[in-house]
Amino acid sequence: MEISFVRIDDRLIHGQVATVWVKETKCNKIIAVSDEVAADTLRKTLLLQVAPPGIKAYVVTIAKAIEAYNNPKYNDFKTLFLFTNPTDVLRVVEGGVPFTSVNVGGMCFKEGKTQITGAVSVDKQDVEAFHKLHEKGIELEIRKVASDPKINLINKLQNVQF
Repeated sequence: MEISFVRIDDRLIHGQVATVWVKETKCNKIIAVSDEVAADTLRKTLLLQVAPPGIKAYVVTIAKAIEAYNNPKYNDFKTLFLFTNPTDVLRVVEGGVPFTSVNVGGMCFKEGKTQITGAVSVDKQDVEAFHKLHEKGIELEIRKVASDPKINLINKLQNVQF
């Protein structure tokens, strides 16, 4: 399996992903990875329905994503991986999937989170996961849309206090 792109966007598959990121990354498959979403039949069904024409989408658990990456049956996949949070990305990386770069596009503000850009808010658990990913040599960049300039996420975390 070829990794075309890895993105954290808590909306997973939506207009920007379906129209811009799919073309930008030249993927032929989308794999949304979340134990929580994979267990939610309604949300999973809705996500699969909004996949762009010609692109097969899957909503799978973390364990299933790792298993699929290692299965030669999926060697023709050029995959756009989507996640809702950095902790899940870290679990997949620790499971042996070799991500080299992670785009952070959208993590909405909720109570207990600190906003670091207009589209990205983090809590302590997010920050810890991002630092662990960074320590593994993985590029962490913020871009809401493909045409935005890359912003180094680690630089944005330097002044975050919890």
